[in-house]
Amino acid sequence: MSTPSTPLPERSLTIAQARREWIEGESAGTRGARIEPWLLRSWQRCLQAGHRPQHQVSFDPVTRPAIHRVAERNRALVAAARPVLARLSRAIADTRYFAILTDAEGIVIEVGALPGGSDPADRHARDIARVGVDLSERAVGTTAIGAALAEHESVWLHRGEHFFDATGIYSCAGAPLFGLQGECIGMLDLTGVQVAERPGLRHLAAQSARSIENAMVHSHPCALRLRLDWPGYGAGPGSEGLLCIDADGRITASNTVARQMLHQPPGAEAPPHCNDLFALSTQMLFDAARRGDAVLEVPLWSGLRVQARPQLADRAPLPHAAGPERPRLRDVEAALIRRAVDDARGNVAEAARALGISRATVYRKLGGSRGKAA
Repeated sequence: MSTPSTPLPERSLTIAQARREWIEGESAGTRGARIEPWLLRSWQRCLQAGHRPQHQVSFDPVTRPAIHRVAERNRALVAAARPVLARLSRAIADTRYFAILTDAEGIVIEVGALPGGSDPADRHARDIARVGVDLSERAVGTTAIGAALAEHESVWLHRGEHFFDATGIYSCAGAPLFGLQGECIGMLDLTGVQVAERPGLRHLAAQSARSIENAMVHSHPCALRLRLDWPGYGAGPGSEGLLCIDADGRITASNTVARQMLHQPPGAEAPPHCNDLFALSTQMLFDAARRGDAVLEVPLWSGLRVQARPQLADRAPLPHAAGPERPRLRDVEAALIRRAVDDARGNVAEAARALGISRATVYRKLGGSRGKAA
């Protein structure tokens, strides 16, 4: 599909041509309208489900028990989102867009401030902006909500890019929300009715979604909290990695940035342990927090290094301070080098390249470690 920066008349024509070619099946052999792959996948899912653009879309009334069940299931997410939604309402107050929060099934669980008024556009806004309404792809076809939940990426959707004719009055940006272990738990949507196209809202939706995720990590009970960034980059509060660690050294919560930095894909059966990620004992992280160290440079088993800002969190039981067996930095370095050599199947030159050091340093570090151990 043409980019959102394309002039509106041309973009509208491109959308219309794409609908004729991909939805209505005209000129199937010579399709010329460019369309984003995620949008095509959504249209195809709608067609496979037996939907047609002219079919009626109904936003069914929601019962009080349904609203109660949705609220109970998503209490933590809504609590983390409300301050962000309040800030969002101020940011978009003059655009006639509004915010909607859904769960992972596309059910509305919270709504930001709505435009006031009684004209048809405002009534269409109130149709969808109700807790408990099903706005999933299976219910209302292609929208930013369904696309963000299916693709796990932020999207922008304007007017005719929606599958059903009845939803072509909406323009919306959407961004997925990920939980404490990286699972998709919902999405944040910014929608307007018969409004000017504002593709910059895609970035605002994505940034706001990350703020909600970070708020959930900050409110998660733990023994130690780590704020991570790369050495020399000085990440700000909105772009730093966040980890929650329990008294046993297990990582019980993390944000998207931390999972990307540490290459931790979502869906793990059990929370990873600090020792699986950091070439530094968990005890040293707790000790640094007790001492009040502002920044600690932490080696990863991959050979990379991150800067960690450790902070004791709740009054959970903490490991006792280490005694004579407390690991020394030289031992930690030796363990990191030894692991790199093992990964290289004994090839010292390959291990040295992976670590960014010389072969002589590898031999010296390992030789010194064996000497100390002896």
